Amino acid sequence: MLGASALGLAQPLLVKRVIEAATAERAIGPDVALLVVFFLAQAVVQGFAQYTLARTGEGIVLGIRLGLIRHLLRLPMRQYDRHRVGDLISRVSSDSTTLRLLVAEGFTDAVTGGIGLIGVVALMIWLDWLLFLIVLAVVALATVLVGSVLRGISAASLATQQATGAMTADLERALGAIRTVRANRAEQRESDRIGGRARSAYAGSVRMARLDAVVAPAVELAVKGSFVVVLLIGGMRVAGRDGSVADLAAFLLYMVYLVGPIGSVFQSLSTMEQGVGAYRRVTEVMALPTERETGPGPAPLSGPGRTPPLLAFRDVWFAYEAGRPVLRGVTFEVPEHAHVALIGSSGVGKSTVFALIERFYDPDRGRIEFGGRDIRTAGRSAHRSRIGLVEQQAPVLYGTLRENLTYAVPDATPEEVDRVVERVHLTDLVDRLPHGLDTDAGERGMALSGGERQRIAIARALLARPRLLLLDEPTAHLDAVGEAALRRSIREVSAQCTLLVIAHRMSTVRAADLIVVLDGGRVVATGTHEQLAAGSEHYRRLLRAQQPGHTDTAHSADTAADTANTADDTPDATAANTAASTADDTPDTTGATGLTDSDGLTVRSGPAE
Repeated sequence: MLGASALGLAQPLLVKRVIEAATAERAIGPDVALLVVFFLAQAVVQGFAQYTLARTGEGIVLGIRLGLIRHLLRLPMRQYDRHRVGDLISRVSSDSTTLRLLVAEGFTDAVTGGIGLIGVVALMIWLDWLLFLIVLAVVALATVLVGSVLRGISAASLATQQATGAMTADLERALGAIRTVRANRAEQRESDRIGGRARSAYAGSVRMARLDAVVAPAVELAVKGSFVVVLLIGGMRVAGRDGSVADLAAFLLYMVYLVGPIGSVFQSLSTMEQGVGAYRRVTEVMALPTERETGPGPAPLSGPGRTPPLLAFRDVWFAYEAGRPVLRGVTFEVPEHAHVALIGSSGVGKSTVFALIERFYDPDRGRIEFGGRDIRTAGRSAHRSRIGLVEQQAPVLYGTLRENLTYAVPDATPEEVDRVVERVHLTDLVDRLPHGLDTDAGERGMALSGGERQRIAIARALLARPRLLLLDEPTAHLDAVGEAALRRSIREVSAQCTLLVIAHRMSTVRAADLIVVLDGGRVVATGTHEQLAAGSEHYRRLLRAQQPGHTDTAHSADTAADTANTADDTPDATAANTAASTADDTPDTTGATGLTDSDGLTVRSGPAE
């Protein structure tokens, strides 16, 4: 860039030499040839310099984007609770694009314009300082005008970026629940809402464009006005023999060159002000704390001669919002290789227990131990590698089935994948797909049924061979045969790892070695089904919640499923499967999940957490 500026600044001096040579009737050929060489060299060097600066700017923006992506994926869960996902996405896409203009174009204009401006000013002062003062006075007036405009551009830029972020967030919200939008005929309402955000972004952009349109004319007017003044005063001085034609011609050429550097500097200032809003939004995210990884903890906390439980809650309190605790002194243990069921009505904190085990959040009081060690003393990543989580929604990511299954274990062998597919009874699904495991699952797995997504999520967790497997209502989307198959798989898995299951169906609860009953954020009872039925009034109250004579579609489906489960090891499960399939095809008008016994007794527990 320095070379290009030097070549450009030398050209008026060569023109001055040509004029002086012509006036003195000397040969001008060598000077003209040198001038042509300088013109061509400047074009080549300037093009290369601009490419280099632009590439450097793009590299800086790439670094910002990569840093944002890494940072966003490592925020604490509370930050995702407080910020809209679409707005966070907008900061990576829209805001970083605006920053690209700031760095790649604004930085380039500032450097090239600044270097050229310094050189032109120095040579103009050297040629005629009086004429330079005239130019400076006129340009100063334009600078004051542009400065007032830039402040408005900064405010308009921030408003535009905020509106764009809100638009992206609203669009992500609508598309993420597009079936709900269609079912409730809300297309026009969502279109109006998102369109309002788009119009706000448009208004901000138009205001920026209107203000930005003042910058270039102001610069051009200032330079042209000063050019006319210099031409008049300089011409009068030459006529009065107080200056030479060659010096005036060189000075006027430098004024022509001055348009470019001043325009570049002012345009870079405008671009930088446009990027201020994006910069603030990016720095807001980068200032958010990330999850902290802690080192290895102290020795196990259990006493000598005692094998610690694999998992233990010790007087755990937790609140998502201050003053509104969800868990209130929860205490229970999960022995190694045990099958433990966690039950309770909706909203009592079952899913929160899972979130704390995964260290998505940390307890406000009390502690959680894994293998006798406080989980907060271990690194989050190492801790999570020992735990498998199957959420009730059973999220399936965009990509192939194989990519979904090996998400936690990318280097899993084909044989390992085949074994886990067979274990969760996905073989029939894989066989009928056109490309087997390499078939695309579709956006959020919508090409699959709910039961298929559930089994894929379970297979993904099993492939990682966790010490503790967390299942959030694993049978919620399974028919009778699928549930029976899954129960056989669970029995096999329980010999290899510990199971903690959020359960509503009585068949799932009865299969557990230990049942933990939650109510009001507290553990109100623990024991086997027989112990609790005999000794826990709360458990008996859950069992009495629905009498055998009361039936609904959810009850029919669950009863059919439990009938099939009772006979899952017998050859004839066809009738049970048919009954469950019929019930599954009947709309659930209750909107609640049930804890159902095989003898027809149902415990209603509300919507699943």
